Amino acid sequence: MACLGLLGALLCMLPVATLGNRDSEGFLPAVPHNCPSKCVCAADLLICAGLGLQDVPATLPAAAAELDLSHNALQRLRPGWLAPLSRLHALRLGHNELDALGHGVFNNASSLKLLDLSSNALRALGPHDLDGLEALEMLFLFNNRLAHLDEHAFHSLSALSRLYLGCNELMTFSFNHLHGLGAIHLRTLDLSSNRLGRVSVPELAALPVFLKNGLYLHNNPLPCNCRLYHLLQRWHQRGLSAVRDFAREYTCLAFKVPTSRVRFFEHSRVFENCSAAPATSLEQPEEQLHAQVGRSLRLYCNTSAPAVHIAWVSPKHELLVAPGSRDGSIAVLADGSLAIGKVQEQHAGVFVCLATGPRLHHNQTFEYNVSVHFPHLEPEAFNTGFTTLLGCAVGLVLVLLYLFAPPCHACRSHHWTRAPSSLQELSAQSSVLSATPPDAPSRKASVHKHVVFLEPGRRGLNGRVQLAVAEDFDLSNTMGLRFLAGSESASSTGSEGLMMT
Repeated sequence: MACLGLLGALLCMLPVATLGNRDSEGFLPAVPHNCPSKCVCAADLLICAGLGLQDVPATLPAAAAELDLSHNALQRLRPGWLAPLSRLHALRLGHNELDALGHGVFNNASSLKLLDLSSNALRALGPHDLDGLEALEMLFLFNNRLAHLDEHAFHSLSALSRLYLGCNELMTFSFNHLHGLGAIHLRTLDLSSNRLGRVSVPELAALPVFLKNGLYLHNNPLPCNCRLYHLLQRWHQRGLSAVRDFAREYTCLAFKVPTSRVRFFEHSRVFENCSAAPATSLEQPEEQLHAQVGRSLRLYCNTSAPAVHIAWVSPKHELLVAPGSRDGSIAVLADGSLAIGKVQEQHAGVFVCLATGPRLHHNQTFEYNVSVHFPHLEPEAFNTGFTTLLGCAVGLVLVLLYLFAPPCHACRSHHWTRAPSSLQELSAQSSVLSATPPDAPSRKASVHKHVVFLEPGRRGLNGRVQLAVAEDFDLSNTMGLRFLAGSESASSTGSEGLMMT
């Protein structure tokens, strides 16, 4: 029986174990649809980094919004390969072996905002290599072998705000039209660690201040030019970040030899022969404006010729076009001017106007440095004449009341408790100072009869006042005081003093 019971228990456990295995198999994570082998697919992320891929995977999930193909061995990108990824907004292709891009590589990538092509082997950019990237905001091209940029290489990147071209082999760069790149949105332009030996100082000076603040030119073999030195010195004095943060890395060639590099801001002896040209002759100075909180302000973009397009950039780096700012506090009018209905603290800073047109030789910029302050509440002047007149009037009223006001009969009939007089206090003090106190009966009998004798002139007293208590003096009748002067001359009162009885 025991054996049968044990066998039944084992038979009962078998279905449970089998069911448990089925349940565990049912909860195994399913492989996402179209996820390439060895890649990681998580929601809208597709990560295929560091797999040694030589070609892009043939199938890509359409839900991917971020694709990472960095640290592989990709050499070519076929046209239209991004067609299934309509939601893609970030593409990382850094650390590969790409040496060229080609026409149509980024078709159907109109939603892409970030493109990383750093650390590849790119040598040049053609006029159509970056077509289809109208919404791109950040482009990383540093650490390549770029030596040539087409004149219109960036013409399709109308929304680009950050361009990194550092650590390449560029020898020239057009700051006039930025190789087709618009300066309205651009905030960062990294050209550091290249081979720039020639730069146009007027073109640099004509750039808007927000782009000067993000223009990195350090670690280039710049010429030791006096005009360039004065321009960079002015930028350094103004505290522009790109120059201030990398001041030690700004170098120039003292001679036409690569080994003659000197630091711009540390070896000023190289520029001793430079005339002290004012910095304002190199770039147009910003106009200083003072505005009061709550008042209106109007800014005009004064161009040398009629402009077709006018745009503004606020101190908060917001692009201002008609009708105005997002919060509605700033309006861009039909003539291109800027109108602020009520100035607030947030409007303090540099406003930049950018004007373009066929009659303008190059894009013109104007800067307005707006300082906002609160109205000063000046205290009212202290009018001494008015206060003097008021004091005289109050004094006159008090005098008239004293002379002509009727007496108070109720005050006369009211009995006021008499306060102890000064003579009583003197009497109390004399009794305390007396060496031989009077007899008790006599003291009781003459409680209210006191006389004070003041004899400052007696000999033996050394000018001290002698206090004595006498009878027959009524303190309540103070009108009975008589002052007697005992002396040979009535006018000489100091010989023997005064006696009060």
